[in-house]
Amino acid sequence: MTPDEAIKRAESGDLLPVWLLSGEERLLRDQALAAITKAALAGGLAELNLDKFTAGETPVDKVLAATRTVPMMAKRRVVVVRGLERWDSSASEEGASEEVDIKALPPLDRLAEYAKTPIDTTCMILVAQKLDGRRKLVALAKKAGFLVDCAAVDGRRLPGWIKQRAEAKGHTIDADTCELIAEIAGPDLSYLDDVLERLSLYVGPDKPITEDAVSICVTRVKLADTWKLVDAASTKDLGKVLALFADVYDPRDRGLPLVGAIAWSLRQLLKLEAALRDGASIDDAARRAGIYPAFKARDLAKKLKAFRPRELERWLVVVQDTDVALKGSRRPPDAILEEMFVRLCRRAA
Repeated sequence: MTPDEAIKRAESGDLLPVWLLSGEERLLRDQALAAITKAALAGGLAELNLDKFTAGETPVDKVLAATRTVPMMAKRRVVVVRGLERWDSSASEEGASEEVDIKALPPLDRLAEYAKTPIDTTCMILVAQKLDGRRKLVALAKKAGFLVDCAAVDGRRLPGWIKQRAEAKGHTIDADTCELIAEIAGPDLSYLDDVLERLSLYVGPDKPITEDAVSICVTRVKLADTWKLVDAASTKDLGKVLALFADVYDPRDRGLPLVGAIAWSLRQLLKLEAALRDGASIDDAARRAGIYPAFKARDLAKKLKAFRPRELERWLVVVQDTDVALKGSRRPPDAILEEMFVRLCRRAA
């Protein structure tokens, strides 16, 4: 099940005796954990009925003993075990005889045995960043329906997640701004949520989150400056590009927000170009590309004239290569960015 489905189930009172929250997205794991814990402890004293453990720091015997503790003045006891992947390296007993001593099994297999016949008055919540799908516990969780998949959100779904999260905080936000935030702050949801919280505080209650707010609070680079860089590079004026870059580069963020803003700009141009190539009018192309207001689309259409066929696609590849290099290379970030602008200004053969 998805984290949202798990949260809805818990809030409706449909609590399972065992939950396995597994996946690389920490925010989704934390949200599901908080919702399940709150629902399971409703009406009882949390301090008397909540046990928290970390795999590898606590013996599995102590965890299982906690599940057998009777709730005190509450319907359920909650047992949380984090960092389950720390036990994933222990050898599994796949194919072992049924007569094997259960206490001799690895921790994850011990938990799998418990999950087959769990205690109804205990809600056990197992939390892991990543587990081997061949493990008995994972296989059982899938079959029995207590696995909550907290995998990282696909990049194509990030703008929708951002819009939903912004609206939950009481703000309207347009599609372009959602895509911009996804480019410069994704894909980690925890960081994205922090960015949205900063934007929410900056714009104030019930106010829209705009591109200008993003420029001030997140990128520290005005979008107008980003477009100046794109325009200068499209005319192959390397000297002007490097001069503009020197003015806007911030070494504190290694230039990553700037690269994200440029990638967003290129995608806007590509979407508009595709719509115009299909024969759409400028106003219809603007609607199809999600670019508002219409005068903005007309301005972008003028910018398109500076690009040769398929040059935008080449640029996007260069920008993506730069993003990877900034995140993984030991080279100075300003040198990586200067190389990107040299490649953008180079005429394709």
